[in-house]
Amino acid sequence: MGKLTRRAFLVGSGVAGVGLAAAGGVAGRNYMRDREPALPPLQDADGRLLWRNWSGIEHAYPGQRAAPRGEDELLAVLRDAPGPIRPVGSGHSFTALVPTDGTLLTLDGMSGLVDHDPATSRATVLGGTRLADLGPALAAVGQEMVNLPDINKQSIAGAIATGTHGTGRGIQAVHGSVIAMRIATPTGELIECDHETNADIFHAARVGLGAFGVVTAVTLQNQPLTRVLKRVELRPTEEVFEDWPTLRTRHRNVEFYVLPFTDRSVVITHDVTDLPVRPRGPDTDVEALMGLKQLRDWFEFAPWLRRRLAASELAKLPAEETVDEGWKLLSNERPVRFNEIEYHLPIEAHIPAIREILAAIEKYRKDVFFPMELRVIAADDAWLSPFHGRECGSIAVHAYYKEDHDFFFSIVEPIFRRYEGRPHWGKLHSLKARDFAGLYPRWKDAGEVRRMLDPDGRMLNDYLTGVFLDG
Repeated sequence: MGKLTRRAFLVGSGVAGVGLAAAGGVAGRNYMRDREPALPPLQDADGRLLWRNWSGIEHAYPGQRAAPRGEDELLAVLRDAPGPIRPVGSGHSFTALVPTDGTLLTLDGMSGLVDHDPATSRATVLGGTRLADLGPALAAVGQEMVNLPDINKQSIAGAIATGTHGTGRGIQAVHGSVIAMRIATPTGELIECDHETNADIFHAARVGLGAFGVVTAVTLQNQPLTRVLKRVELRPTEEVFEDWPTLRTRHRNVEFYVLPFTDRSVVITHDVTDLPVRPRGPDTDVEALMGLKQLRDWFEFAPWLRRRLAASELAKLPAEETVDEGWKLLSNERPVRFNEIEYHLPIEAHIPAIREILAAIEKYRKDVFFPMELRVIAADDAWLSPFHGRECGSIAVHAYYKEDHDFFFSIVEPIFRRYEGRPHWGKLHSLKARDFAGLYPRWKDAGEVRRMLDPDGRMLNDYLTGVFLDG
C-alpha cells in the first residue's frame, strides 16, 4: 500500500502523545484481543499430526498423507487411499476445502515447467507448481502469465480450482488462461481435456474445488514478458468511488483499497512501459497496517478523531512509482495473517455495494481497521467460475486473525447477497448447494460431471458435501 508507515501516523501527526494519554482506558480491551489464538494440539489422541491453513481458522488430523512424485503414484493414491482424499496446495483458502480425517494429498513432488512454445507464448506446467516459482521460470523463456493474484504462494492447480484472480481491464482470472489440462480421477483415469476434447469436463472441472479429481498439468496461454509501471497513490475515497468507471478502463491493471475511518483509499495501477527499471524497495505494508491498527486501538471510541488524524497525515504522502517486469510487481508478501470474505458482483453493483458496506462497518463495527480491496475481473466460460458469463467487480473484506470476524456474516454478506454476488471459492461464506444452484446457470451440469468422475464421492469432505449435495 505504499509508504504508509506507522511512523507517518504516530510521529508525524503527534498522535503518540495524545494516544498515550488515551491508552489507559482501552489497554485492557486491546490486551485481550491481541492475545494469540489457542493452537490446536499438534497431535490428536491417535497420534495423527496437525494440519492448519494459513490463517489458522481451519485444521485437521489426516489419517494418511501422500506426496506422489508422478501420475502413476497419484492414481494409486486416488484409487486405494482412505477417503476423503483432499488435495492441498499452500493452504491459503479460508474455507474448509482441505480438512479431512482420510488422506491429505500434496502435489509438491509434481511441479515445474514441462514445455513451452516461444511462437505462441504457451507453456505446460505441472499442477503442484507454485505461482511464485512459475514467474521466474516463465521469465527465463520470455513469457509471463496474463495476470497474477495479490498473493503468489498458491500452486497453479489450487489457484485455478478456487477461481483465484488478479485485476485488470478485460483480463480473466487465472483459470481463464488455461487452454488445456490433464486430470486424474478417483476411478483411475487420466483425462486430457480442452475446449474441444472432453469439453464438458474442461468446463466443469477447470474451477473444480478439488472435487472432480486432481489436476496434474495445465497448458497456459501466456504473453511475452513485459515491463510495467506500478503507481501507488492515496486519494479521497469518495473521489475514487466517482472516478472508478474511468479508472478501471484507463489502466491495464487497477485496484483500490478502502481504508475505513480515514476517508482515504489507496489506488494501485500497473501499465506497460519502456521506462528503465526502478526496482521495488523494502515492503512497508506491514508497518502501514500496524499503523492503522494502532489508530484503532487508541481511538476506537473516538472515530471522529481517528478519522481526522489519519486523513491529515495520509494527505501528506506522495505517490510512489516502481518499474519492473510485471511478475515481480503484481503479487505481494502478506506476512500479517487475516481472515477474509470476498464476493464477485455484477460490475454495475461494484460501487453501490462498497458504499453500503463501508457505511455499515463505520456505523456498527468501529473495531475494524483492515483495508477492503476492490478489483475487476473479465467474464469467462468455466461453469463454476464466479465470473461465468459476466464481468465482475470483487470486494474483499478482511479481519485480523486474532480478532472475530462475525461481522462478515451479520453485516457484509447480506449486502453481497442483495447484489447477486457469488462468493470466492477460497474465501469465507455461508452458502450451500441450494444457493449456488440459483447463482450458476450450469450448476446442475457441473454436478453431473462431478458424479461421473467421482461416483463414490471420494473427493468430498464435509464442507464439499454441503457445497455440492445439500439442498
